[in-house]
Amino acid sequence: MTSTLSARPADPHVPDEPPPRPRGRLVQRGSVAALLVATGFLYLWNLSASGWANAFYSAAAQAGGQSWEAWFFGSSDAAGSITVDKTPAALWVTGLAVRIFGLSSWSILVPQALMGIGAVALLYATVRRTSGHAAGLLAGTVLALTPVATLIFRFNNPDALMVLLLVAAVWATLRGSADGRTRWLVLAGVFLGFGFLTKMLQAFVIVPALAGLWLLAAPTGIGRRIRDLVVAGVAMVVSAGWWVLVVELWPAAARPYIGGSQTNSVLELVLGYNGFGRLTGDETGSVGGGAGGGWGRTGITRLFGSEMGAEASWLLPTALILLGALVWLTRRRPRTDPVRAAVIAWGGWLLITGLLFSYMAGIIHPYYTVALAPAIGALVGIGAVELWRIRSTTAARVLLALSTAVAAGWGFLLLDGRQPWLGWTSVALGVVAAGALLGVHRLPRLLTAGVVTGAIVASLAGSAAWSVATAAEAHTGAIPSAGPAGVGRGGMGGPGGGGPGGMRGGVVQGGPIGTTGFRPGGAGTGTGGTGFGGRGGMGGFGSLLGTTTPSAQVTALLQQEAADYTWVAAAVGSNAAAGYQLAAGSPVMAVGGFNGTDPSPTLEQFQQDVAQGRIHWFVGGAGADRGGSSTGGSDAAARIAEWVRQTFTARTVDGVTLYDLSGGTTA
Repeated sequence: MTSTLSARPADPHVPDEPPPRPRGRLVQRGSVAALLVATGFLYLWNLSASGWANAFYSAAAQAGGQSWEAWFFGSSDAAGSITVDKTPAALWVTGLAVRIFGLSSWSILVPQALMGIGAVALLYATVRRTSGHAAGLLAGTVLALTPVATLIFRFNNPDALMVLLLVAAVWATLRGSADGRTRWLVLAGVFLGFGFLTKMLQAFVIVPALAGLWLLAAPTGIGRRIRDLVVAGVAMVVSAGWWVLVVELWPAAARPYIGGSQTNSVLELVLGYNGFGRLTGDETGSVGGGAGGGWGRTGITRLFGSEMGAEASWLLPTALILLGALVWLTRRRPRTDPVRAAVIAWGGWLLITGLLFSYMAGIIHPYYTVALAPAIGALVGIGAVELWRIRSTTAARVLLALSTAVAAGWGFLLLDGRQPWLGWTSVALGVVAAGALLGVHRLPRLLTAGVVTGAIVASLAGSAAWSVATAAEAHTGAIPSAGPAGVGRGGMGGPGGGGPGGMRGGVVQGGPIGTTGFRPGGAGTGTGGTGFGGRGGMGGFGSLLGTTTPSAQVTALLQQEAADYTWVAAAVGSNAAAGYQLAAGSPVMAVGGFNGTDPSPTLEQFQQDVAQGRIHWFVGGAGADRGGSSTGGSDAAARIAEWVRQTFTARTVDGVTLYDLSGGTTA
């Protein structure tokens, strides 16, 4: 086996196969076009059914379309009260789309779908350079049909842009490792830097894998390799740090408050709430409770159980098997072998990210697993094709059969009795295909093609069905989940469950065998609202994660004399504020930021804004009863809500409690 692999040519452009003839090139281009068209249909079909999707980010995109300052800082509202709790690169894309095409569900969600199509195309191109057209096509198909990828590329969380940038970073690094050109590694550093500006430190998780790839596989001397890494590191830091530097140097009084921080500092946000706090669970201002926070049991099986399994693990066991096979098969190849380099990159990505997700004790949601999908796709594509090329060896055929059987069997378990005809059919087909693969080297070409087709269909059937079911459902709220309706819906943002502080144990939907544990969940759906809360909200943690759709009467009140106020309303929590802002079309102040635990504004600042006639209405309920956090967050929002209740007269409009602040006060 080893000698067969060692004889492979090292040219990544011709991975052990002759250049295709003109007809062959036409077939290859047609198959790639078909993959991208099918991906586009899956990601764009009925896209507007999700409405504003994550209204928290949609409102920020609306603000960015109205104000360049709000666009640059990632402010929740055009008046610049507070930013979202992430760096703003993803909002730069949607903000520009809103500015160009106007505010609509399509202008916000279509860019996400295009990022998904781009990620699939770039993954294909990257894997093709390593192992050829078939490997690239399989890798792209696996990514496109991973349920969590279908979810995220139809949703407006920052993860869509982050995944695209991370795939681009691997593409550039592998491109550079083929000829040792520093510029490609520098470009990878730039991609990673903008990945940081999309989702902060998560973008840097794959840096050790890319650095290891360059040190071990770049075709230059060790001194040059180290120098190249230093240069690329500088490019990464500059690309990531310029915005942070500008924000830190900008006078705090002249910019929005940095949401998610307790000290109005983007560095605190990067290193604390969205940084090391995610690892330890010690996140000041978090909605969880202390270290560990109630975000589920940690451990090596975390990615395979509960909701995470059904999000991205359909081919994870197969990818791990193929990763092990590739490590063994390439162990004696030349240092600069392109397949060996790709294994370091994609294998490192999968292992580092997977272990991080398995053991992080802070805030984690099932949709984060979209960061695993490109690596899984790449390893499945490369591993399957590399083994297929040496199918004359017994070990290769056994590994191919084992990979197929495991994929079909794990898919059956993840379906957990749903769509039983599909589960049993795919298992039966997988068993037949696995058996045939053991003797595939002796089969005629026509039967061989049938075996390969059967193995692919059996391996992807469950994942594909779950992806189609995901695309068929509308997804709204702060924390979406993949899959059909009523299964693991929404994580913390959907019906059925309990949030931290009200966590519930028991059977968690979406797992293969009814795994038990804790899952942040929802508190139901209220009239006119999505996720948590209803028209008037319900106070407490739940309503902070839901977005209310106000009635026409409430919207009309907010729009009255809107031009006379800086903020037409204020509401506790960014999600509550987002629904009113999207309906009214004018800024709504998000008191306390996303969790209602940021000291923005303070009671004194809010009183001053009211005295100056800058805020028209205050929305009661909708998290206004929440006071501080068990993780040390500010109680300013609760104090503001209490002051409003004691100072102004409440009125109920179509089920919503409103306080008219336009009279001002001398308090």
